[in-house]
Amino acid sequence: MKSLNVMNIGKTIAPIMLGTAVYAFGLLYFIVPNQLMEGGVTGITILLNYAFDIPIFLTTLLLNLPLFLLGWKVLGSNQIVYTGLGIGSLTFFLWVFEQVIAKGWLVPFTTEHDFILASLYAGVTLGLGLGIVFRYGGTTGGVDIVARILGRKFGWSMGQIILVVDIIIIGASLLYIPREKILYTLVAVFIASRVIDFIQEGAYAAKAFTIISDDAPQIADLITAEMERGVTLIPAIGAYSKQAKHMVYCVVSRQEIRRLSQLVKSIDPTAFVIISDVHDVMGEGFRES
Repeated sequence: MKSLNVMNIGKTIAPIMLGTAVYAFGLLYFIVPNQLMEGGVTGITILLNYAFDIPIFLTTLLLNLPLFLLGWKVLGSNQIVYTGLGIGSLTFFLWVFEQVIAKGWLVPFTTEHDFILASLYAGVTLGLGLGIVFRYGGTTGGVDIVARILGRKFGWSMGQIILVVDIIIIGASLLYIPREKILYTLVAVFIASRVIDFIQEGAYAAKAFTIISDDAPQIADLITAEMERGVTLIPAIGAYSKQAKHMVYCVVSRQEIRRLSQLVKSIDPTAFVIISDVHDVMGEGFRES
């Protein structure tokens, strides 16, 4: 049992470290060389680097350490342990890439005109790194810790807190960065957010069918026989008619949408059908957990 727990922990630690490595690479390969920005505590470390040439790995550690200790005290060790891993791992990889770049072993991507390209690649790499970290329960510290604490104390939305802090930090960067660079930064931030959502929700998107029909059992049998998909019959009562009936619930791949719709219509052309997006499907017929 202990060895199993160690393996499970290892399966979490490795992805978080990989994610922070990708994130650190994106910062030092795309963001900093082109004088773009980031939000949160990372944005503060970048500003200090631009203004005073302080190494980013050092300010990342110094700013996150007191926040981590505060989070440990307020939130407890269970909620903060993987955040500590994320902070330590990010600091390490920032130091590694700073050393590699300083020695000339890695030449950052720089451009004088086509900053949209730098923004696009920055957004993809930062989003990919953070998405992996978040997917496995970690964070990179900073504003996330503050948002959790304020959310617990005052009931404020984490998203709203993070947004306000990001606006303040990016706004302050106007003192050192031209306005057009801020606009390119917003492009990178938007792309990063979309990539994070993609990683979080899973690359495999499917469709869920909720079918309300008087012929629900026959529809369920046909789906099972023709498509070999799992089907669930859910008892329901019509609010207007007060009649008992069943709803059919089934998840299929996007390629099977048309086929399932045709099967439903072949039995009950008047069936009420709801098709909704589902993400990260696990189980028989889909990917394993």
